[in-house]
Amino acid sequence: MPPQALVGRVESLESRVTVLEQLPGKLDALALQISQMREEIRAEFSAVHTEIRAGDEETRRVLRDEIRAGDEETRRVLRDEIRAGDEETRRVLRDEIRAGDEESRHQARALHEDVISRIALMQEGRRS
Repeated sequence: MPPQALVGRVESLESRVTVLEQLPGKLDALALQISQMREEIRAEFSAVHTEIRAGDEETRRVLRDEIRAGDEETRRVLRDEIRAGDEETRRVLRDEIRAGDEESRHQARALHEDVISRIALMQEGRRS
């Protein structure tokens, strides 16, 4: 083999060995970057979980408040409706009682007049 070809091959091999010698450092740097990325991902997932929990708590709080407000509104509406119904029931009962009283008075007057006329007839029958 000519000396020139041998020198070129040796230089080529030295160049390759230099590149190969750099690989462990590059692999270590890559491993470090992967490790850092894993830690960052864990931290981000943890932050996301924390945000989700906080959002869940906020959602529960808001829903509780809305349910309480709805319950209070429902109670208020029901009270108003019950009061209105009670007032209507009282009004109807008063009207019915008044009508019944008036009917009873009318019948009592008719009976009273009937009794008076019978007494008058009985007294006329005694006089004659």
